[in-house]
Amino acid sequence: MFYFERNKSLVGGAFTTLELIYHAVVRSIRSQRSNAVLAVIMNIVQILALVTVFYLIMTLVGKITGVAKIRGNPILFLLSGVFLFLTHVKSVSGVSGVSTGNNPMMLHSPMNMMVSLLAAAFGTLYTQLVSILVILFVYHVAIEPLEVQDPGGAFYMLVLAWFTGCAVGVVFMALKPWLPTFVSISSTVYRRMNMIFSGKMFVANSLGGFTLLMFIWNPLFHIIDQCRGFVFRNYFPRNTSWEYPLWVGLVLLLIGLLGIFFTRQHISQSWGARS
Repeated sequence: MFYFERNKSLVGGAFTTLELIYHAVVRSIRSQRSNAVLAVIMNIVQILALVTVFYLIMTLVGKITGVAKIRGNPILFLLSGVFLFLTHVKSVSGVSGVSTGNNPMMLHSPMNMMVSLLAAAFGTLYTQLVSILVILFVYHVAIEPLEVQDPGGAFYMLVLAWFTGCAVGVVFMALKPWLPTFVSISSTVYRRMNMIFSGKMFVANSLGGFTLLMFIWNPLFHIIDQCRGFVFRNYFPRNTSWEYPLWVGLVLLLIGLLGIFFTRQHISQSWGARS
């Protein structure tokens, strides 16, 4: 193990940890692209492509019932759903893909599992935030002004979507050393299911009792519906709540951290051949 001389004071140790997390975040962002700017640009392109596909579906098939009930800007309706959806699924993918304790990077003190986890989580949040701000600014300036009823509440829903995605990713991360194939398939299935069950294309108030039961289990469905209550002036979500995804995220995070702690007590270098 490569040893690092730790700061003896609490404040010094905190600054050292924050600096380490910062560099780990930069490394996490640059691990997929050559630099952070290119990573943000590619993320913006992905968001715009998804919004364009959904907008074409709206145009060809007809206006969505949920948009008609809200009577708002259809582009803002789509953006509010796509932003939160991509933030959630990318958080799941980023955190669940964090290397296990037998990774060579873990042999360099003071690098540890928690720093690696936080780097993946905050790296995803940074990329999504910058992409969202750029898209909203360009649309507001170049096309038409955007009016959001409660920007603070909408931002809170974005953070909640990121938090619940990280919590789900932590659970997958804890299971990964034990069941690598199962985790790979399950995380992919979970992200694909959210393409349908996240409620990007409609609102909960427009669903009937039986149909609502198919979506109400999903925390992301609650978050997106609540976000539209903050974004649009004349929409009041009655069938969802933001407390449910918050509690689900806290419970999953606790389970995942306990699983990671248990896994670290039984970690083995031979697991590298299985992951």
